[in-house]
Amino acid sequence: MLVTPIGLESKKNMIPKVYREVIDLGDGREISIETGKLAKQAHGSVVVQSGKCMLLCTVVSNYKQSPVDFLPLTVDYREKFAAAGRYPGGFFKREARPSDGEVLTMRLVDRVLRPLFPKDYHSETQVMIQLMSHDEDVMPDAMAGLAASAAIQLSDFPFECPISEARVGRVNGEFVINPTRAQLLESDLDMMIGASADSVMMVEGEMDEISEEEMADAIKFAHEAIKVQCAAQVKLAEAFGKKEVREYEGEREEEDLAKKIHDMAYDKVYAIAKAGSAKHERSAAFEEIKEEIKATFSEEELEDFGDLVSKYYRKAEKAAIRDLTLNQGLRLDGRKTDEIRPIWCEIDYLPSTHGSSIFTRGETQALATVTLGTSRDSNQIDMPSHEGEERFYLHYNFPPFCTGEARPIRGTSRREVGHGNLAQRALKGMIPEDCPYTVRIVSEVLESNGSSSMATVCSGTMALMDAGVQMIKPVSGIAMGLISDAESGKYAVLSDILGDEDHLGDMDFKVTGTADGITACQMDIKVKGLSYEILVNALKQARDGRLHILEKLTDTIAAPAADVKPHSPKMVTRRIPNEFIGALIGPGGKVIQEMQKETGTTIVINEDPVTEEGIVEILGVGNEGIAAVEAKIDAILFKPVVGSIYEVKVVKMLDFGAVVEYMDAPGNEVLLHVSELAWERTENVSDVVNMGDVMDVKYFGIDSRTRKEKVSRKALLPRPPRPEGDKSRDDKPRGDRKPRNNDKRD
Repeated sequence: MLVTPIGLESKKNMIPKVYREVIDLGDGREISIETGKLAKQAHGSVVVQSGKCMLLCTVVSNYKQSPVDFLPLTVDYREKFAAAGRYPGGFFKREARPSDGEVLTMRLVDRVLRPLFPKDYHSETQVMIQLMSHDEDVMPDAMAGLAASAAIQLSDFPFECPISEARVGRVNGEFVINPTRAQLLESDLDMMIGASADSVMMVEGEMDEISEEEMADAIKFAHEAIKVQCAAQVKLAEAFGKKEVREYEGEREEEDLAKKIHDMAYDKVYAIAKAGSAKHERSAAFEEIKEEIKATFSEEELEDFGDLVSKYYRKAEKAAIRDLTLNQGLRLDGRKTDEIRPIWCEIDYLPSTHGSSIFTRGETQALATVTLGTSRDSNQIDMPSHEGEERFYLHYNFPPFCTGEARPIRGTSRREVGHGNLAQRALKGMIPEDCPYTVRIVSEVLESNGSSSMATVCSGTMALMDAGVQMIKPVSGIAMGLISDAESGKYAVLSDILGDEDHLGDMDFKVTGTADGITACQMDIKVKGLSYEILVNALKQARDGRLHILEKLTDTIAAPAADVKPHSPKMVTRRIPNEFIGALIGPGGKVIQEMQKETGTTIVINEDPVTEEGIVEILGVGNEGIAAVEAKIDAILFKPVVGSIYEVKVVKMLDFGAVVEYMDAPGNEVLLHVSELAWERTENVSDVVNMGDVMDVKYFGIDSRTRKEKVSRKALLPRPPRPEGDKSRDDKPRGDRKPRNNDKRD
């Protein structure tokens, strides 16, 4: 008996109903958002497509609240190798831990989504974005934020409003939305902007020394495109049938208790904050106030609402500190709003590294090291959406002791990847294109109380110059904050923020640059409707702070060292015709391996597909080893010119001649035939030359008779006079004689 599956009583019911919205990007490009076909058990799912690029995004959130006081949100972005018709690299042919590129995309999406969930919503929530089909002309990370928000709009999550993200570039002076990778190579900026229809919420990117006004213009341009993308999500949700927002059990609130704690804590916190103190002293004083407040309640009361006491105390503390800054222009450590903490710097601190520096600003300290290598040491990028290599890269480490904590270390965190990438983008534009080295910076954060990523930029700059890398211009960075009050219209821009100020402000942004413009930025804007006027003013104040810090760096080291350190490797690059690569490598790599062993150098050979030449990189600590390798390359490339005279040395004696080696090209040998030793008849080779003798010979090219190279000693000797009456033919070198008419040897 044939059984029809439930829900599939008719063929018509097997065909899903698909809902679709299209966004026009201009230039014949568009983005479509589709739902109803895939992953229908998820709480929301969409397929976002542009060209052949397709992203599948699913969202799920548990209906039961988690017993934590934060939103356990996980944003996961993965690129499937099958999407590009490729296999994963490595031994196990399966996608494993996310790459740095995937982690950076996760962070971009998370930073925009997280603030739009209610503060009392604590359900486990997961956003999964997967690249299912790749297009070389479409960068998928620019659509990840759109996909995440569109899927959430189809769910019943309590989420404030749709958002989207867009990349903006500028080619030939014109802004471009979601440029291709090829267009980015010509662009002088690469920025990702996240926003709702009303407010910009996140900015991150790198620039080619642009001005503050140009950066604001780029943000405005991207925001206009994002407004269109948000409207498309609303239309799709309406067509699909927007679900009612789920009900959930929010946090317990006690208004009378909140007012009581505010009254008890506010003035005391205000007084301590106004006094200005160091981090640990201040934290201890604030903790004492909280414990005094708790002591006013009985054990039964604390058991009932003890967690609320801590929560309301934190609110009172935040309000007092913000008011102090807005009303009196003072900050937690006693500084004015535009004042930078004391700075001290040092270079060449580590004796064995290729370059090192310490940058200390207040209670933040970063120790940077530079290592110089060959192209073999480049950072290989192997993602479905992008393959390549980085000849300059930076790694950032944030150990727990830098904040006085003890916690387990479980690999590199997403934060470390993100902060390291920001510092790398800040510096990489100032590495000259003709730098022969692969350059790696490692930043070890030793103390942290406010923007260790910007300390990394500063220490990285000095370490590069200490290593002898000829930076185009030095780069500095600063972390800024903003405190604003919508009712009064007051706002305060804070230069060089502390860790505490990072949490209590309405905007925190990091800006790096040279004396001539911005090279990178990262912003998280927490207040709605921030005006571009305030943004530009904040960026200009950041410029003043950057220049102050830059002066401290250049006071420590004014310019890059003229050369690398004595113990650092020297790099020489040579270009050779492709036809000689085999001779340089030798059978089974024998020649190049012996050269490296004998000279103590590292030799790397790459092929340039454009010029069809071999690029030989010679890396060695001593000049002698590099010179020996260059001499060997010269010997391999040596081609004697017909008619030229060369100095040679006898290296082997034979019955029919002597094997001689060109003095200018050791290893290049040629036979000096016995008949070319002297004008007189030579019975024994040793009668004319001996081992080790040095002489001049003339090169005649390939002998037409023997088909071998021919050199002659006697051609350079004066010809003896012919005895009177001798009618024998002239004893010219065989290569110079003219053949007889009946001579058929040729």
